[in-house]
Amino acid sequence: MTITQTVEIPVSRRLTIDVPQEIPAGKVILAFTPAQTTKKPRMTEQEELELINRHADELNREAIDALSYQSPLWDDEKP
Repeated sequence: MTITQTVEIPVSRRLTIDVPQEIPAGKVILAFTPAQTTKKPRMTEQEELELINRHADELNREAIDALSYQSPLWDDEKP
């Protein structure tokens, strides 16, 4: 059985661990893995434009489909 829990390590480097009842008493292995703090680099404007252009037809079809479900907001508009 493996339980994963993210904890904040205090400056004192001391933790008190409450072990769930499901874990049997006896020896266990605790593994500490630092959380990743690096952020994924954002797309450049050029990369974003290329992505939109690559999927433009699909995006336009989805927009037209979504708009087709809208009802008129005013009485003088025809459905």
